[in-house]
Amino acid sequence: MKSATPPNGHVPQHSALEREFTMRFTSTPRGARLARRLVSHRLNDWGHPYATTVNETLTLITAELTANAVRHGHVPGRDFHVQLTLTEGTFRIEVTDTRAEKQPPAASPSSADSLSESGRGLLLVAALADDWGVSPRKAAPGKTVWAELHTRTKGHPMTHRVAPEPTDVDLLLVTASLLRDDLGLRPEDASHGDRRP
Repeated sequence: MKSATPPNGHVPQHSALEREFTMRFTSTPRGARLARRLVSHRLNDWGHPYATTVNETLTLITAELTANAVRHGHVPGRDFHVQLTLTEGTFRIEVTDTRAEKQPPAASPSSADSLSESGRGLLLVAALADDWGVSPRKAAPGKTVWAELHTRTKGHPMTHRVAPEPTDVDLLLVTASLLRDDLGLRPEDASHGDRRP
């Protein structure tokens, strides 16, 4: 049996890549906000409108991972990288920074002190994502923090996902509200005109 090589010369991996968005951003709060917005816009373009669960969930996850890349992975003069892929019903968001020595805690984020000001972002990621983790950056110093969300057709989450506890829902609602309020409130971002409907 003869194997076909795709026209672009890349050998396919185990799963068929359906969609991909990738971009570098400055390691600043503004870069993190822009990454979050562009991921949301891309999901909308891919048929997952702003108000859908898939879009809102992945936007929140992106916000947390990019904020962590800026806060904990910042190296002066270096950008962070975002990659969003859709492969056979699984969305995967990867945020790569160039700081190898600052790793997320090895312990489960649920064991973080509830009064602590750090670690809450990973609590949110763990509550929202079907899976997440950290891997070394390929061919250079740094790390990639990734999260996956499994969906079925038409952008609805798969039924096997476990709903967050009520305290997690409260946290999600507050975070979503803060993210929505952030849109259009900063003068430097007012020219974008990309407020959600």
